[in-house]
Amino acid sequence: MRGSSRFFLLLAVAVALAASGGGRMSAEVMEPEGLWSGPMRSETPSTLQGAVVIDMAGLEALLPRDPLLVDVGPADKKPEGFSEDRLWLPTHRSIPKAVWLPGAGAATLEAAQEEAFFRRVEELTQGDHTRPIVVFCQPRCWGSWNAGKRLVTNGYTGVHWFPGGVDSWQEKHETVVVDADEEWPVASAK
Repeated sequence: MRGSSRFFLLLAVAVALAASGGGRMSAEVMEPEGLWSGPMRSETPSTLQGAVVIDMAGLEALLPRDPLLVDVGPADKKPEGFSEDRLWLPTHRSIPKAVWLPGAGAATLEAAQEEAFFRRVEELTQGDHTRPIVVFCQPRCWGSWNAGKRLVTNGYTGVHWFPGGVDSWQEKHETVVVDADEEWPVASAK
């Protein structure tokens, strides 16, 4: 009996470790006070104060309300050593109807870029600071978190953060190729 008790104890410990990810502790990432300026591709918080965090089902439920979809994923960079006489035609895939503002989630934007970001969002929402806005890029990307924080801090109350981003979308739906928004300063720098 003693041997079987020990077996069941070890079995219970093994099951508990497996359920918790093999014994690894995953620390909850806390929200920074301001914008995140560390590595942009790293673990993000599960919250964004002042915004609603949504998953795929939440986004699908929100779509009938015609939210402004803002993709802040980065633009592809030309590979080092890429010959100048070769044509460079990177594409960016996103959620249909999304406005792509590459790099808008950087912690530090030049004054002209930050002004352009707010001006463009103001135009696209027609000045309605309560209109649903969904910010996203890719999983484990602080860019969309920063963009959402920037909007919340500036009085937008309908902000939704979709941390699953394009990757989550394309698990269930088709993506489309989008160009950077023509009003976004980075677009004119191509």
